[in-house]
Amino acid sequence: MQLKILKTKKDYLKSLERFEEIFQAKPGSDESDEADVIALLIKEYEDKHYVINAPNPIDAIKYRMEQQGLTNKDLAQILGFKSRVSDIFKKNRKLNLGMVRKLYDELHIPLETLVKEY
Repeated sequence: MQLKILKTKKDYLKSLERFEEIFQAKPGSDESDEADVIALLIKEYEDKHYVINAPNPIDAIKYRMEQQGLTNKDLAQILGFKSRVSDIFKKNRKLNLGMVRKLYDELHIPLETLVKEY
């Protein structure tokens, strides 16, 4: 396969097929080196054409709560008051620095997600 920058979906699909053929090549072989380069080309194409936006803070909190089986009452214990949780989910109240720190520490939600505008 001729290695080149992937510009079209056809190039991308062809590269995926080739990568599937050789991805278990013996390390240090020509095919292994080719797989490494194809993987980089595929990643570059996907980063450009298949962008996944990070969730807003509220969606991230709800998702993490769902993952951990937490209720609004559990979140209220982390943040301090049940009314705060309701206000935050209704977007009547913004997260403050103390809340962001608690959510980061307790729920391990990335800081860059918690400080995004919403």
